[in-house]
Amino acid sequence: MHSTASTLNQNRSFAVILASLLMAILFGFISTTANYIVISITVALFAGAFLLTRPEWIVWTVLSLGLLVVGIVPLYFVELEAKAGWAVSVLCFLLMPLALFKVATIPDTRKNTPLFIWVLFVFFVYAALNSLVQWHSAEEFVGGFKRYFQMWGLLFALCWMAFDEQHIRLWRVFFLIVALIQLPFAIYELIAFVPLREGIQNSFPDMVPIDVVAGTFGASIYGGGASGEMSTFLIIVLAFLLARKMQKTLPIGRFVLLIPWVLAPLFLGETKIVIIMLPLMFLVIFRREFIARPHYGLLALIVGILLTVGMGYAYVNNMQMPLDKLLANTLEYNLYEKGYGKNAFLNRTTVLTFWGNHQGTHDPVSFVFGNGLGSSHQETGGHVDTYYPRYGIGLTAASTLLWDMGVLGCGLFAAIFFSAWHTAGQLYRASTEPTVRADAAAIQAVLPLFALHLFYNIDLLENVSFQIVFAAVLGYLAWLYRRYSSSMTGNCP
Repeated sequence: MHSTASTLNQNRSFAVILASLLMAILFGFISTTANYIVISITVALFAGAFLLTRPEWIVWTVLSLGLLVVGIVPLYFVELEAKAGWAVSVLCFLLMPLALFKVATIPDTRKNTPLFIWVLFVFFVYAALNSLVQWHSAEEFVGGFKRYFQMWGLLFALCWMAFDEQHIRLWRVFFLIVALIQLPFAIYELIAFVPLREGIQNSFPDMVPIDVVAGTFGASIYGGGASGEMSTFLIIVLAFLLARKMQKTLPIGRFVLLIPWVLAPLFLGETKIVIIMLPLMFLVIFRREFIARPHYGLLALIVGILLTVGMGYAYVNNMQMPLDKLLANTLEYNLYEKGYGKNAFLNRTTVLTFWGNHQGTHDPVSFVFGNGLGSSHQETGGHVDTYYPRYGIGLTAASTLLWDMGVLGCGLFAAIFFSAWHTAGQLYRASTEPTVRADAAAIQAVLPLFALHLFYNIDLLENVSFQIVFAAVLGYLAWLYRRYSSSMTGNCP
């Protein structure tokens, strides 16, 4: 008996040693390829195998790396600009089969799932099947699928993996910490990288030096930065703080302490879209106050206008350009005929009219169903983009959806926002808990910002950090609805 147990232990030890040796050889071979994508995918899969039984650890890893690491890596390693998010994407994709398997095998998991999650799921299936039917190449399909859905595993996991209140509370605190961290990072980028980019600006004439002030959301030494995404994230956090204050769940002292930290980075960079997004958020979140307490709503609107004017003044100073010229340039590459950037003939407006003129009735099938995932992507040379070189047909998420998924797919994606608004409204009207009402009101104020981003740039379908914010907000809404729907006082339409 003792001999048998000893032999069994020896066999186990031999198996562990052999497996370790094989893994060492495998990782050694992979490291010699010097291919960062292959290395990051291998590491992510290896780590993910150990984390499959602890999905909350995967969520922590995705949030930490995606919001604090991925965006700043290109500032120090230029060659990793297009590859920094691969490991995070692979880890987040691991969450998707876990959530989908659970909802497919455990009927109770599907109970109280909000409508917008099913709309999301229908769009997910439609995009995959539509692209398979219109198959062009494996590279185009895989690349497009990865960009569109790389963070949707987080969204489905928050809805269906039944994380407890403690995890959700810690993740809420983490997002607040991320917001507070943006200020020191923005100051550092302003001091360290803006002068550097000003010194090399003659070699890159289309580069705007101050674009690098993007906090942890992504920037590069020689290119642009995700300053708009950082600004949107901070306005989202501001919406949640304001909503908590309105519901009297956030002490005034803490509110006064947090607000300057959240707002300060908005004055350091150059993101003109904030001049639209900030008043839009104020109007939505205080819309009920305009009716119930007009004087309070008017005061809030005045504060929002003053903040917007202050930011506009800061942007004019940061750009070191006369106001009339700045306005003229902004209108030219947003509303008129000037192309956006050096690599595109189209801008945020003409990119939509161009689609209408060239897709429209000329190709009814593609008009309705699009041309498949990745078909309009410029950086990877989608097969439709190659027909219109340097036009930039995929400049924004809206135009990308129209070219890739057609009117049907674009309509499905828009339906996500409408159904999410309805769900948040149900929560606000029917819940008796102030924190739930506050967060539901904040999410309603955030949804128009995401919708506006569809016409602003492509990052809602591409930028890892911003997609995490999108997935986290909608996933949190789904978690709130499923957790509190049974205890709500009514089911308001």
